[in-house]
Amino acid sequence: MAHRIALIGFGEAAQAFAAAAGWNGDAAAFDIKTEAAETRDAKRADYARLGITGCGSAREALAGAPAALSLVTADAALAAARENAGHLGAGALWFDMNSVAPQTKRAAEAVVTAAGGRYVDVAVMAPVHPKRTSVPLLVSGPHAEAAAAALGALGFRDVRCVGAHVGDASAIKMIRSVMVKGIEALTAECMLAAHRAGVVDEVLFSLGPDWAGKADYNLERMLAHGLRRAAEMAESARTLEDLGVAPLMTRGTISRQRGLGALGMAPPEGLAAKLAALDSLKVPA
Repeated sequence: MAHRIALIGFGEAAQAFAAAAGWNGDAAAFDIKTEAAETRDAKRADYARLGITGCGSAREALAGAPAALSLVTADAALAAARENAGHLGAGALWFDMNSVAPQTKRAAEAVVTAAGGRYVDVAVMAPVHPKRTSVPLLVSGPHAEAAAAALGALGFRDVRCVGAHVGDASAIKMIRSVMVKGIEALTAECMLAAHRAGVVDEVLFSLGPDWAGKADYNLERMLAHGLRRAAEMAESARTLEDLGVAPLMTRGTISRQRGLGALGMAPPEGLAAKLAALDSLKVPA
């Protein structure tokens, strides 16, 4: 039976969307983690918990589906398009929601278009929690208007068309990430140094009344998702280089995000606890 929507990748974002939209039997999913014995059962449990039809291959998930959401890691986005374009039905919409550079999306567009599908550049402009299907989405490309309507029908509530060219939406996301994820990296650097100097409270006070919460949140995101964010920032660096802007600060962001993400630490609750845990591991400040 053909499903209304196929999900390629079933991680945090796909699960958040599926839970909020209530796709249940209308959606089929494939995640590469079902191919590994150590992660297969947990991923199948994710499918069952959300009422999603889990498939043994992307081809199976895509069969007959008029729309597909590509929600893989940034470094796998182009490969996902290349490997699966031939499984799309004629005119099927391929929503590339991955955080990659405009040129990466244009390369994916060429593959999908050649196979008879309709490629859509989608930028997810905020964390998927807590907004889920209310998260702001920017769409661009020659099929943007039809794509926005289709996303609305699937339950997404905040969709905006930002250009007729593939790469318009992703350029906004990639350039914005220089600031957003760069601030996260600066937060980690600042707070680790303040902790070692014994002046955390005074530094936070000097920054302003909201900074204790901001610092805690930024460290939380880096510890939980630093590896993924580093991959995304590598795409931001590529975007800047193509624009003739040297990604000097962005390279530092990549290093800091990757370093914290590679710790594999379950973030403890509270800023003080996070800083103490990081200091105990002798993380370079």
